[in-house]
Amino acid sequence: MTVIANPPTAPAPVRLVTDLGRVLRSHLTRRRRPPVPEEAPDPREALLRAMCHDMKSPLASLEAALDSLDTSGTGREELLELARAQTAHLSSMLRTADATGGAQRRGPARRRLVDVVRAAIAASGLPAAQLTTRMSGCAADVTVADARVQRILTNLLENAHRHGRGEPALLAVTCRPGWVDLALTQAGVPADRVVGHLRTTMPPVDLTGLGLWSVQRQTRELGGRVVSAGDGDSLTLTVELPDR
Repeated sequence: MTVIANPPTAPAPVRLVTDLGRVLRSHLTRRRRPPVPEEAPDPREALLRAMCHDMKSPLASLEAALDSLDTSGTGREELLELARAQTAHLSSMLRTADATGGAQRRGPARRRLVDVVRAAIAASGLPAAQLTTRMSGCAADVTVADARVQRILTNLLENAHRHGRGEPALLAVTCRPGWVDLALTQAGVPADRVVGHLRTTMPPVDLTGLGLWSVQRQTRELGGRVVSAGDGDSLTLTVELPDR
C-alpha cells in the first residue's frame, strides 16, 4: 500500500492576498470603455422650455386684467396700465426668443456691419433715446455673411432693454487687425449675475439669462469670445469676433 501525503496548502492570509492581487490585476488590465460624451443642449428645446416657464404668469395676469376690465366699471386706467405693462413684457420675451432661436441659419447675402447693427437695434426694442452708438469707419464697412452676428447683437441689446432699468447704454463697434469688437456698456447692471449667465454651459430653465447664454454660445461657434469688464458703476460686455 502506498500512502500519498496531502499537498501543502498556503495559509489563509497568503491565499487572501493572492486572490486580491489577481482581482486587482484583472481590473487594471481590463479595457475600459471610453466615456460617453455629454450631448450638447438643444437650443430649441431650451427655448421652448423657457418660453413655457416664463409666459405662464404674465399671460395669467393679462387674462385676469382683461376679464376685470370687461366686468368692472372702476379702475379702468389701472387695469389698462397693467395690460400695457404685461403686453410689453411678453413682447420683450418674444424678442429674446426670436434672437435666441435658429442660430444656425445664415443670411442669403453679405451685408455691411453698419446695416446689421441698425437691424439689431430695431429688433431689440431698446428706445433710441436710451442708446448711443459709436462705430469706427473701418467697422462700418466690414461685411457680414452669418445671421448669428445680428442675433448676438440683438440679444445684447434686448438684455440691456429688459434688465437695464432704463439706464442709458453705449454700443461701440470697432475693428482691429483680424477682429471686430462689439462693446455694450451700461450702468447699474448686476455684474456677478451677468457674468454667471455668460459662463454657464447649460441653458437656463427660464428666459432669465437665456439671451446671454445664447450670446456666449453663438460667439464661441463663430470662433470669438466674450469679455466682461466693470468699474464698479457700469459693466462693459465686449463680443470679439474674428474678421473673416
